[in-house]
Amino acid sequence: MAMIDPSTEIKEFLSSRRARLAPERAGLPAYGGNRRVKGLRREEVALLAGVSVDYYVRMERGGLAGASDGVLEGLASALQLDEAERDHLFHLARQSRAPGGPRRPRPAVTVRPALQRVLDAITDAPAWICNARYDVLATNHLARALYSPVLADPRRPANTARFVYLDPEAAKTFFVDYDRIAGDLAAKLRMEAGRNPHDEELIALAGELSARSELFRQRWASRDVRLHRSGRKRLRHPVVGRLDLDVESMELPAEPRLHLNVYTAPAGTATADGLALLASWAAGREKPATEVQALG
Repeated sequence: MAMIDPSTEIKEFLSSRRARLAPERAGLPAYGGNRRVKGLRREEVALLAGVSVDYYVRMERGGLAGASDGVLEGLASALQLDEAERDHLFHLARQSRAPGGPRRPRPAVTVRPALQRVLDAITDAPAWICNARYDVLATNHLARALYSPVLADPRRPANTARFVYLDPEAAKTFFVDYDRIAGDLAAKLRMEAGRNPHDEELIALAGELSARSELFRQRWASRDVRLHRSGRKRLRHPVVGRLDLDVESMELPAEPRLHLNVYTAPAGTATADGLALLASWAAGREKPATEVQALG
């Protein structure tokens, strides 16, 4: 498969969002108790979005190419999309408007040496750079120690989604909130698929995970999407134990497909003590080769 088909994505995304929305939640009367469809009918979505039924049907069949931003906003409001889902809808519409024909491959991107120096200058917190596929592209010494279970996979670049779905026992031990992590990863990969359906490495990763993980197939089929955001991550490290970390995830302005992730903890907490112990343990290990890899 050379690309993810935007028309299919549009159809399945819109129909799944429509199916989850009950008439009462949308402010519509639910006449009778024997509705033949789950969620809203197409004509109800059209009414809420302020478009004709025929026009909505064309959109749900994949025809977003001619939809204005105003129409898309109305559709997002009618379906009560959250911020990530709204962005995904606009990405899908943008892709459907793109001219057809083969796409030229993007030039290879590498994590620049200056960025590796930035990581290495962060000495008191784990810091690493990933792409939208969650490949681990570059780390500082604390991130290499923290993510040692993920980096145990000999494949390079190591990939967090592959670890979560294809080594579930290790991942369940490492990630305290494994179910949430698994759901978020599939949703973030789905978000990227809408943004960049021609990413052959993303398509290959989704295909590999679908073939080998029933959990990924279920989460991928849900059509849920998530933004790459900051938050809290709870880990069980094999050496230092439980760590409750605050995660700041920042898109790099000069490298818009890459994110810098920094993990911290308030001073005086058990997690801060654990990070200090992790730093001591990492200092005693032989320094491994850099994780910097080419990004296709």
